Amino acid sequence: MILIADSGATKTDWRLMNADGVLEQVYTAGINPQYLDADQIYTIFEDELLPNLKEKNPGVVYYYGAGCSSPDRNLRVEQALQKAFPNSPAHVDHDLLAAARALCGHAPGIACILGTGSNSCLYDGQNITDNVPSLGFLMGDEGSGAYLGKMLIRAYLYRELPDELANSLKNTYNLTKNSILDAVYYSDMPSTYLATFAKFCHDKRKNPVIHAMIYENFSEFFERHVSKYEGFTELPIHFVGSIAYHFSDTLQQVAKKYGAHLGKVITSPSEGLIQYHQELLATTGEK
Repeated sequence: MILIADSGATKTDWRLMNADGVLEQVYTAGINPQYLDADQIYTIFEDELLPNLKEKNPGVVYYYGAGCSSPDRNLRVEQALQKAFPNSPAHVDHDLLAAARALCGHAPGIACILGTGSNSCLYDGQNITDNVPSLGFLMGDEGSGAYLGKMLIRAYLYRELPDELANSLKNTYNLTKNSILDAVYYSDMPSTYLATFAKFCHDKRKNPVIHAMIYENFSEFFERHVSKYEGFTELPIHFVGSIAYHFSDTLQQVAKKYGAHLGKVITSPSEGLIQYHQELLATTGEK
């Protein structure tokens, strides 16, 4: 019996499972060790996870999380897990590995995350073998909801949107220049704020101006990330995340432009992770 955690910025999806399937599912608050120490993380486990798990002794814990990109951050999560499950070995990995395992399973491919932010990797069926770095909100995140929102808001403030679009955007979000700048430069989560405008782009996606932005957003992702991987025109390129899923038609157009083969496009890695670990349990007898 194993416990799998898929943790993002806003929530963590926990699945207790064996080779036959999921036994328990629990949702807790999102966890990011970039901002939380081990004690704060354990408090979430103590308050939200442990009271809701009928079986509290998994053989192994597999934790995939946002912010788990360095040994010191991973250690914070490991320490909290050891306190919560003292008899259970814990494996803490980046959410990019979760995406690769969920999308590719045990086969080679290119796995991409397009949500609020963006990331990608080359995967050989077992491990990540290459990763064009994700430079985050300030310098990168091409293809993401935040990047698309930045393109839209920049065009709005520079008066580059047609009047109909500009007025609709202003009225929908009650925008002022000061409110935008305050949210971008002085709030704790500017990328989350900018990503909220992806919904407007989805609603207006048939407008030629908006469609061109969406197309450019994905083109920049392919140009700066996907095209850098060896064999990108031969390997399947899979995507996970709300932006990839809701704009999959345009994503397909861009993939075709680059001579690439679009594979799976899903909203969340959870189900793919379950399948991956279920197959692992069945073939190896892992406990």
